[in-house]
Amino acid sequence: MLKRLFAGKNALNLLLVFVPVAIVMEWVLHSPPLWIFVVSCMGVIPLAGLMGHATEEIAERAGEGIGGLLNATFGNAAELIIAIIALRAGLYDLVKASITGSIIGNVLLVFGLSALVGGVRYETQRFNRTAASLGTTLLVLSAVGLLVPAVFHSLVRATAPSAEQNLSLEISVVLMATYVLSLFFTLRTHKHLYTGDVDPEAPEEAHGTRGSMARAIGTLVLATIGVAVMAELLVGAAEATAHSLGWSDVFVGVIVVAVIGNAAEHSTAVLMATKDKMDVAINIAVGSSIQVALFVAPLLLFLSYVLGPRPMDLIFTPLEVLAVTVSVGAMALCANDGESHWMEGVQLLAVYVIMGIAFYFLPVPEASVPIAH
Repeated sequence: MLKRLFAGKNALNLLLVFVPVAIVMEWVLHSPPLWIFVVSCMGVIPLAGLMGHATEEIAERAGEGIGGLLNATFGNAAELIIAIIALRAGLYDLVKASITGSIIGNVLLVFGLSALVGGVRYETQRFNRTAASLGTTLLVLSAVGLLVPAVFHSLVRATAPSAEQNLSLEISVVLMATYVLSLFFTLRTHKHLYTGDVDPEAPEEAHGTRGSMARAIGTLVLATIGVAVMAELLVGAAEATAHSLGWSDVFVGVIVVAVIGNAAEHSTAVLMATKDKMDVAINIAVGSSIQVALFVAPLLLFLSYVLGPRPMDLIFTPLEVLAVTVSVGAMALCANDGESHWMEGVQLLAVYVIMGIAFYFLPVPEASVPIAH
C-alpha cells in the first residue's frame, strides 16, 4: 500500500510529510507565520493531487456523464477551499487575486509549459481545433465578466455602490448559467469533441491497479479535510507573510496561492504533453480556467452573502483585468491553428513571467484593509 502510494507518478505524495509538520508548527511550536505559510503551501500540493486522483477513480466507476460532472465539479476543489477560507476571513483582495491567478496560470503557465516540454520531444503537436476554439470563446466571456464591472466602477466611482453590487451579482448569475450550459454541451450534445485518443494500455491498468470505490471516496474525503486544514493555516499566515516579504495580497493570490492550488493539475498536463496527448493537456489548461471564471468566481460571490463579512463584488484591479485579457488573447492565437510547438510555449511563459513581474512590483497599501473598494 505504502509502496504504491509513493511510487512512480505518485512520488509527489512524499510532500505529505509537510501536513503534520505544518500542524505541529502552528499549534505546538507557534512558529513564525512565514514558515507556517511555506510549509502549509507544500502540504496543499500532494493533497490536491490525491483529490484529483480520487475524483478520477470515482468518475471512472460512476459512468461517463456523471464522471465528467464529478471531474468538472472537483477539478478546482483545492483552490475553492482556500478561497472559501480567505472569504470567511474577509480577505477579498486575496480571493479575487487567486481567481485571476488561476485563470492566467492555467492558460499561460500550464499550457505554455506543456507546449514547451511536449514541443521538445515532438516537432509539431496537434489538438482538436474546434474544442479549443470553444474553450477560448468561453474564456473571452470570462474576460468580459471581469472587464465590465471594472469599467463600470471607473465610471461611477463610489457614487453607486449598490448598483455595483447588483451588477456583480447579476453577472455572476449569467456566468454560472453559461457554465451549466457548457457542461451540457461537453458532456451530452458534443461530447465527441472532448474524447481524446484512447490509450490501449489504460483499461488493463485501470482494472489492475486502481482501488475500490470505497477507498477512492475515503481518499477524497480525507484529502478534502486535509486541504481545509492546510488552507486555514495558509490563509492565517498569508497577511503576515506578505507584510514581512513586502508583497501585496494581490501578488500572493495571483502567483503563490494560484500556483500551489494548481500544482498537481499542472504536472498532469505536462505529463500528457510529453505523451503527445495535447487534446488532454489543452483541456486541462483551458477547462480549468473556464471552471474558475464561470463557476468558482460566481460561486464565491454567492457564498460571500452567507460566509463573508459583507458581499463580495467582481471589481478586479486594472492590472488583473489586463492580465486576464492578454492571457485570453494569447491563448486564442495559439489555439487558432490547432497546432503547437515549443516556441509557442516559450512565448506563453514569457507573457506569464512579465505579468508576474508586474504583480510583484505592485505597491503594497500603507494601511492593510481586509476588503478593498
